[in-house]
Amino acid sequence: MGKVADLICYPVKGCAGTPMSDALLTPAGLAHDRSFMVIGEEGVFRTQRRHPRLALIRPTVSIDGTRITLAAANATSRFGTVCLDVTTSAPRRDVDLFGAAFQGIDQGEEAAAWLSDFLGTPSRLVRVPPEHDRIADGLTPGPSGYADSSAVHLLTRASLALLNQRMAERGAPALSMNRFRPNIVVESHDGHDHDGGDWAALPHAEDRARRITIGDTELGFAKLAVRCAVTLVEQDTGARRGPEPLRTLADYRRAAPGGVVFGAKFSVITPGKLSVGNEVLIQEWGDART
Repeated sequence: MGKVADLICYPVKGCAGTPMSDALLTPAGLAHDRSFMVIGEEGVFRTQRRHPRLALIRPTVSIDGTRITLAAANATSRFGTVCLDVTTSAPRRDVDLFGAAFQGIDQGEEAAAWLSDFLGTPSRLVRVPPEHDRIADGLTPGPSGYADSSAVHLLTRASLALLNQRMAERGAPALSMNRFRPNIVVESHDGHDHDGGDWAALPHAEDRARRITIGDTELGFAKLAVRCAVTLVEQDTGARRGPEPLRTLADYRRAAPGGVVFGAKFSVITPGKLSVGNEVLIQEWGDART
């Protein structure tokens, strides 16, 4: 068995994550995860691929989801903090996520002004409408907010340890887990990356997990996580640093359909409560799809 090492929610797509010790797992993933999104004037979502400074925005959402705070990473920054009441009753507007049309609820002029100033380009903040009915595809389809695809991204520390070992062999520095923006980080039960009969100590074991239980929740495997240029962005500085990890991943993590993969995406089968330290049990295994 493995255990939950970290839980991270990303309230605003593309912005910094919020570590948690406990989290509610909803049918669409961790509560409030990717429930907000930054868009341009035409409604197209903004991403770290083109706007790496998104990584420096630290959003927090109240437990009941009625308040959101946007803060700059640097406490002495001139941008300060903006705190807003979340609206779900404003008119809907069209938004574009990877070319797919959805709806968003605009969160007003104060949020738009702060984001536009911080990013240096006209931007607005939208929220997933209550009637949002997006179903992400994959082996186990499931509801999803504004995430790239499926609701939950899971990654093991053993997988990152192997990647960092391979990068060290070519003289590249180690990367932290936040480069990959997972929701659930799993480690071996004793906290060490070695094979002692613990699945989580085996690099990329998450690739083969088809049904996972954590506490009273259950996840179903959807697909492997195809990695993109966001992994080149240093999350603590908002600076793009290439070519790692994509160069090293291309050596040993190429996917049959194309691209490189690292980590796995899951849909929520049974919602419930998650906590750091929960046991992570694999109820069903499949074949790796790399």
